[in-house]
Amino acid sequence: MSACCDTSVATSSQPATSGFRSVAIVGPPNSGKSTLFNRLTGLRQKVANFPGVTVEHHVGYIRNQRDEEVALIDLPGIYSLTPKSEDERVTVDVLNGHMDGTPKPDAIVLILDATNLNRHLVLAARVIAVGLPTLVLLNMADSLKAQGGSLDPLALARELGTPVALVSASKGEGLEIVQRFISTDGQPTPTIIPVIKTVTSDVVRCREWACTVAQNSSYQKPIPSAWTKRLDGLILDKRWGPIIFAVVVVAVFQCIFSLGQPLSNIFQALLDGIGARIGALLPAGLFQSLLIDGAWRGVTSVLVFLPQIMLLFLVIGALEDSGYLARAAVIADRTMKQVGLNGKSFIPLLSAYACAVPAIMATRTIEDKRDRVATILIAPFMTCSARLPVYTMIIAAFIPEHRILGPIFGSRAAAMLGLYVIGFLAAVVTARILKSSILKSKDSPFILELPPYRWPTFRSLGLRLYDRCKAFLYRAGTVILFVSLALWAFTHLPLRHGQPPDIQDSLVASVGHTIEPVIRPLGFDWKIGVGLVTSVAAREVIISTLGTLNGIDPESHALSLQQALHSQLTLGGAAALLIFFAFAMQCTSTLAVVRRETNSWKWPAIQFTYMTALAYVSALLTNILVTRFFG
Repeated sequence: MSACCDTSVATSSQPATSGFRSVAIVGPPNSGKSTLFNRLTGLRQKVANFPGVTVEHHVGYIRNQRDEEVALIDLPGIYSLTPKSEDERVTVDVLNGHMDGTPKPDAIVLILDATNLNRHLVLAARVIAVGLPTLVLLNMADSLKAQGGSLDPLALARELGTPVALVSASKGEGLEIVQRFISTDGQPTPTIIPVIKTVTSDVVRCREWACTVAQNSSYQKPIPSAWTKRLDGLILDKRWGPIIFAVVVVAVFQCIFSLGQPLSNIFQALLDGIGARIGALLPAGLFQSLLIDGAWRGVTSVLVFLPQIMLLFLVIGALEDSGYLARAAVIADRTMKQVGLNGKSFIPLLSAYACAVPAIMATRTIEDKRDRVATILIAPFMTCSARLPVYTMIIAAFIPEHRILGPIFGSRAAAMLGLYVIGFLAAVVTARILKSSILKSKDSPFILELPPYRWPTFRSLGLRLYDRCKAFLYRAGTVILFVSLALWAFTHLPLRHGQPPDIQDSLVASVGHTIEPVIRPLGFDWKIGVGLVTSVAAREVIISTLGTLNGIDPESHALSLQQALHSQLTLGGAAALLIFFAFAMQCTSTLAVVRRETNSWKWPAIQFTYMTALAYVSALLTNILVTRFFG
């Protein structure tokens, strides 16, 4: 499947180096760059920010043939070295050695889509002109062959003056060339680079050069498969496209409840059993209460929702890797235009369903500053995974499961879908208000290169789930654990005659009773009030808060969290709590990243005030209406 070659160009007279220490992986979006990076590094990778900017990059490590460790830097995807967005600017600065605190890489691995070579060779010319040793990997060689295309990599290597290989990153075929490349003391190609630099000085000339190089390399442009045309004709249809998208969304939520809920129940029984055994080994007293009622019950009350969160990420990852989500962005562009945005805002907003923090960072691909700020401000309305445990807990406690469309769609999935729709509608209305007033700007075109349809690989999905699971467990072991321990302490203070007070007389109860008059019209009691305060740190903290408070309270100690909620909330209060969480800004990390991305406290202050006010008023109306019509 693979073919590789060395070039016969003149070599530099400079002395050989001691080998590559860092190699940048560069390529256009949807070229398989991240798949290659994951294939080469496996779990030996980490996410970091470049110094002074909020742009994320992945750094992984691989050992060369000399058993030396080489750092692989997965840079943001680019189409050219003329930056139009912050992502592209960062990639260009790193390649040119202009990024503060980040040394210039020793070499470049440039990955291109073999099925779109005429367009991608334009980028190749500019990257090679940087002057670093470069290995060109033509990815998706299997797709090229399957679609009747062909290429002479030796001829292309002579044209480019740098090694070229046909590979398949998804299947791991042909990647041995990377090991050989990073193990050599490669040098730039001074004979070829001046020619390429002259070509790249003019856009039209560079495109003509790319076509000529492709022709000289015997490149046959692959014929798109009939299935691709048929699927795109259906998925991108103005009438059927939105319907298919709606069906996909409905299936996702039904999957979360029909599969995720039983798994969560099994996981909860397992965790409860472990907690009971640990508690039985400890003598009764404050230490046992701290460990079991405080730490264990608080953290595990959130951990039980891990199966549902993992299912959500698994489905989203499969849709993204298959190429469907790029088509969904095209469909969404028609809706985005109605509110003053375009399809480029869809990708960040879609990633906000996982977490608003990386979604806000992903807005760096939006060139227009006003469109970018508008997208940042509405991103937290998307229902992130931190809301999912709250939604699942309340829906399972108050809404019995009834079939609506037979086994395909049930009442709980319908309630969950409704909450996601409400969040999306709030984002759309807010965007319309912003784009017709303080953030008004001209319409910008939406251009997106659609990737080919592919079967998702187990390796790619597995690494994605591993990263999400690790992030979730880290959050549970830090923020949630800290809040649970702090709550336990405040429920045992102030001490009286060396003994902890009744929970109603504790410090945490006094805080709850202080704010209770404000939230009582929403149908909330003091425990819910404490949960709302602690959830400002992170939304899902309210679950650990209620788990800790009810675990210590003698009246609810023996009850499960869902049973305890039934004793605390009416149906109107439960509905109001769902609406409050759908709209409120309860995430300190999100506020911090908005501050960094906008370089001002003005926007996060406006965002927090607006979302909190909307959440309160909406929850108040919800409680009144539900109580009046449903009792």
